[in-house]
Amino acid sequence: MELKWTSKALSDLSRLYAFLVPVNKPAAARAVQALVKAPATLLTHPRIGEQLFQFEPREVRRLLVGQHEMRYEVSGDMIYVLRLWHTREDR
Repeated sequence: MELKWTSKALSDLSRLYAFLVPVNKPAAARAVQALVKAPATLLTHPRIGEQLFQFEPREVRRLLVGQHEMRYEVSGDMIYVLRLWHTREDR
């Protein structure tokens, strides 16, 4: 399996950091590090996240990382990190 981050996911990561850093810089760094590390587990267990059937026929799943949700897609031998957000955000 190979892992790729979409531009939207990278933008989300930057947005989350920018939101948290003025309040608590160490917490912002920990949150970003956890979100960056989390997809490594997907390389060996790509279907660990809950499947979101509303996106069928695409295989889109979600994984909770602390208080953040990560959406990703499994497609052949690729895993695409699609989006990230805090679970308290209005989505």
